[in-house]
Parts: sequence; C-alpha cells; structure tokens
Amino acid sequence: MIAVKTENLRHTYPAGRKTGPVEVLKGIDLEVETGCVFGFLGPNGSGKTTLFKILSTLLPLSNGDVSILGTDLKSEQYKVRKKIGVVFQSPSLDRKLTVRENLKHHGHLYGIRGGELQSRIEEMLVKFNLVEKGNVLAENLSGGQKRRVEIAKGLMHRPELLIMDEPSTGLDLGARRSLWNVITSLKDEGVTILLTTHLMMEAELCDRLAIIDQGRVVSTGSPDEMKKTIGGDIITIQTPDPDKFIEIYHEKFGDTPLLVNGRVRIEKERGHEFVPQIVESFPGMVTGVSYGKPTLEDVFISATGRAFVSETEEAE
Repeated sequence: MIAVKTENLRHTYPAGRKTGPVEVLKGIDLEVETGCVFGFLGPNGSGKTTLFKILSTLLPLSNGDVSILGTDLKSEQYKVRKKIGVVFQSPSLDRKLTVRENLKHHGHLYGIRGGELQSRIEEMLVKFNLVEKGNVLAENLSGGQKRRVEIAKGLMHRPELLIMDEPSTGLDLGARRSLWNVITSLKDEGVTILLTTHLMMEAELCDRLAIIDQGRVVSTGSPDEMKKTIGGDIITIQTPDPDKFIEIYHEKFGDTPLLVNGRVRIEKERGHEFVPQIVESFPGMVTGVSYGKPTLEDVFISATGRAFVSETEEAE
C-alpha cells in the first residue's frame, strides 16, 4: 500500500518587500510505501521543510496532487489530520507543564477523554521510558527526553503515519541513537515514518530516501541503491591549478572530472589502481590524493555537480 503519493507538487511563496515570488517546490513526484522509514535528504534551502509543512497540513496545497493513506490532501484535509502524527523541529512542549500534562492536553485536541486518555498517557510513558519523568516539568528534561515526549505526543491518537522534521536536531550522539531505537521500534509496530534531514549519518538509517535539491527530487532509492549508481570509487585530487588539471585530464583520459570545493573529483572503477597512474601523468601537479567508496554526499554531488552545503534557509 502507498502511504504518501505526490504528483507534480509545487509551491511558490508570494513576493516579499525585497524579492519577487519564490518557487520552492518545482514538481515533486514521489511514492512512499507503508511500513518503512522514508527520508527527505537535502541541504537547508532545498525545499524539504516546505514539503514537510504541506504534508503535515501546515501549508495549504496550492499546486499538484497529494494522497496520504488513500485520502486526498486538498479536499479531505481534516481526515488526513486524523491519520497522521507530526513532530516539529522546533520544540512544541509547554515548558511549565509536566510530561503527563503535555500528553493530556494533546490528547484533548483529538477528542480523547476519561479512562481512554489516562490509558494512552500511561502507554506512552512506558513505551518511551518516561514513567519516572511523568510528573517532571518539561523545562527540566534533557534534550533527548524532550524529543521522546514530542514523539509520544504525536502518537497519542495512534496515527498510521508519523511525519518528523529534522528529528535529531540539537541531540548529542547518545540521544540520537536512542531516538533511532524508538523510530525502529515504531516501524516494527507498523507505523510509517516520514522524516526530513540534512544529516548523512541519519539518512543512512532510512529504508528509502529522496534527495532534494532546489525544489526538485534528484535521486530516489535505498541508501545502498543510490551509492551503487556511482561509477566506481571516488578519487579526490588536490592541485594548485585545478582548472589546468581538468583540462589535461580530459585530453588524456576523455572524461571530465568535477571541481568541488576547490578539489578535483574523479569517479573510477578500481580507484586504488588508477591513483598511481594519475600521479605519474601529472608530475608536480598533485599535492594530495585520496580515494574511497561512494557516500550519499557523492550521490548528491553526482546528481547536482556541487557539494552538499547548506546555503540559505528556505523562504518563509
């Protein structure tokens, strides 16, 4: 079953005081299967946060078609909201309420009352290892504990789809690991997870990915599938004159390497065997060389021709 399907999804922010209209999403076509962890990977300004806002119903769908769990987003937004849980990047807890009180008031938003509400609160406290923190004010929790409460809130009404925006922002390595244990357990329980991230390590943990750049999907698949699309090993060359190096390389070998962050990047099968040939072919021009297996960043570079760098925040 398809959990999320988008067709030609576009979004343009209106003109501001200093800029004209800004098209942030430029025709997103995606399918997300149920029961998986699906990640939107992209630098800041790529459009992924706007996509998150539309899928979570925070922004109205203006152009294109979106179906969530078989429900049309544009015509049945209220039904969509009952089926999804949302975890925002910015904290949404009331700092002056306890963990139990935060969960209680969130349950009220979905019409949950009485014994059922108390039962679900206790269920969430146990599930997220928060029983001892139930009566602690949110402002006194650690970053990882706050994130677990945020997720618990999003699951109070038992949604089929959980949408998370940069879920590990601000967490240390240990808290990130704990968070991903939670995400994995939710998937095992049948919850589909949709998340945005700019972290390569986090993207590697997803079942499937869509890499987004400048409002377009430039690559999709599992992390391993994506990396297999790269033609062999990645060789990186440091040289005082990269433009001259690329010109000579093209004359000698036929293909044209990329220049990324001032370094020459070459894709080559059995790169370790090719490195000595490079050094011999460019006497005095190579000041440093390295090679390795492709990463998700290499997938991004191959698709876009530039490094994975967060340049600007998205338009608001």
